[in-house]
Amino acid sequence: MFRGANAISLDSKGRVTVPTRYRQLLLDDCQGQLVCTIDIQQPCLLLYPLPEWEEIEQKLSRLSSMNPHERRLQRLLLGYAMEGDMDKSGRFLLSAPLRQHANLNKDIMLVGQLNKFEIWSAEAWNKQVQDDIQTELSAGFELTDNLQDFSL
Repeated sequence: MFRGANAISLDSKGRVTVPTRYRQLLLDDCQGQLVCTIDIQQPCLLLYPLPEWEEIEQKLSRLSSMNPHERRLQRLLLGYAMEGDMDKSGRFLLSAPLRQHANLNKDIMLVGQLNKFEIWSAEAWNKQVQDDIQTELSAGFELTDNLQDFSL
């Protein structure tokens, strides 16, 4: 569904513009209704079409509010979650707390991850890519169970 890294700009009102090639897909799939939340492992945001986010919410609802780790995950992902509609120009407003979490300024990257987008500051994205490449070169590729039968 969504793939590739797209350099885009954050406007002065805190809106991101979804690339043209994804707009109709999002309108058809979810009438442009999107949900954005934080990534708890990286300094980026996660932008989901509403149906994809509803699956995440169902998984979160099954976690125990008595387990501190599970409750913390619920609190962070749901607490930061912001629902909104893509406007006629393909723009989506990001709240100030979301922008602060990912240290977003004007230059950002919208990175397709199949069922969602990651939103990174361009600087953080470039550093992450370089760090990932360097880690793979120096540490070697870890062949997990999921990667046993994966080929390119």
